[in-house]
Amino acid sequence: MKRSAVNSILTEGDAFIRSFGFVLPPFAYWSAEKMRAASGTDIHARGLGWDITDYGEGRFDEMGLFLFTTRNGQVEHLNNGKGMLYAEKIMITRDRQLSPMHRHNVKAEDIINRGGGDLVIELFAPDADGGIDRSSDITVPSDGMPVTLSAGGHLRLKPGESVTLMPGIWHAFWAEGGDCLVGEVSTVNDDRTDNVFEQPIGRFSRIEEDEAPMYLLVSDYN
Repeated sequence: MKRSAVNSILTEGDAFIRSFGFVLPPFAYWSAEKMRAASGTDIHARGLGWDITDYGEGRFDEMGLFLFTTRNGQVEHLNNGKGMLYAEKIMITRDRQLSPMHRHNVKAEDIINRGGGDLVIELFAPDADGGIDRSSDITVPSDGMPVTLSAGGHLRLKPGESVTLMPGIWHAFWAEGGDCLVGEVSTVNDDRTDNVFEQPIGRFSRIEEDEAPMYLLVSDYN
C-alpha cells in the first residue's frame, strides 16, 4: 500500500469512528516523531495504535481491515493467569471488504457490531489437526445464546449484536448494507504469532513511502 493511501484511510476511518460517538485515546493523534520517541513504552511493547492491513495483497478495497488497538495485556501473563489478560480493538470493515479466513491458537474474542451495516461472519469448526472441518456443524455463543450453523454458515450480526469465538474457530467476515464499525474484546492479542490464515498471506501491509506518515502504524514501530 502507498503511504498516501494509508493516510487517507486513517482520516476517513477516524471520522467514521467519531460519527458513532467513539473517541480514540490521545496517543492516536501523536505525530510520527512523538510516537517514535515513545519507543520502549507500553504503546510499542503491546502493539497499541493504528493498524491498516491489506494482508500484503495490495487489494485493500476487496480484502483489508482498519484496526486500532486501544488496550492490550502481555502474553507472558497468560502463563500464570494473573495480570492484564485482555485486549480491546475498534475496527472498520467496509461494505463487501473481506477479512480472510483465519483462526487463533490462543485468543478468544467477542466480535461486536458497534454500528453501521450488518456484519457477516463465515464460520467453520476446526478438524482434529486444527484445519478446517468442512462437514460438521458449528455452535457459537451469540449474546449469551447458542447458535448452530452448518459448516461455512453465515452468522449475520445487526448493530448491537455480538458473537464469541474460542481459539481454533475458523472465521472470515465482511460488512453488508454499508460500512460497519466493529468492536473486539479478547484475550491478550498477539498479531505477530497468533493468526493462522487459510491461505498463505501476511498479516501486515507492505508500505510504499510516497509521502510522510500522518500517524505511525503498529507495523512501523519496529
